[in-house]
Amino acid sequence: MSAKKLYTVNYWLKNTLGEVVDTSEGGQPMIFVEGSAKVILGIQKAVNDRDIGDRIEVTIPPSLAYGEHLPELLGQMPVSAFDGVPEIKPGMKFQTNTGGQASVVKVVEVKDGQVTVDANHPLAGLSLMFDLEILDVRLAEESDLDAY
Repeated sequence: MSAKKLYTVNYWLKNTLGEVVDTSEGGQPMIFVEGSAKVILGIQKAVNDRDIGDRIEVTIPPSLAYGEHLPELLGQMPVSAFDGVPEIKPGMKFQTNTGGQASVVKVVEVKDGQVTVDANHPLAGLSLMFDLEILDVRLAEESDLDAY
């Protein structure tokens, strides 16, 4: 088995109009070991076999990002399940703890005493447009495997 690489990458995530909606510029770059589940597969594929200084423009399909938007992750709950929340509105987010696993749901609709929530990742179903800049590439050390 070949040794894994550790990548340090600046990123600019753009919307369909080409406007930057998230960036590491001026903050912490993205650091990851190839094969890590902490970074979407599309970014890992984009930087594979690239060198320090390379700039990459890539559009990542949902299958290599946060997956398709799954209708089965939409659900309805009675308003009474939101005890203590004075007014529930679309766009609000709540953390749930079902099956021993915490997840975040977004309120999509409130109607007739029922709240429709969406447990999909906020970026599910979207193609993501990134500009990437490789700042550093090196062989990962044992300590990097747990950290990144």
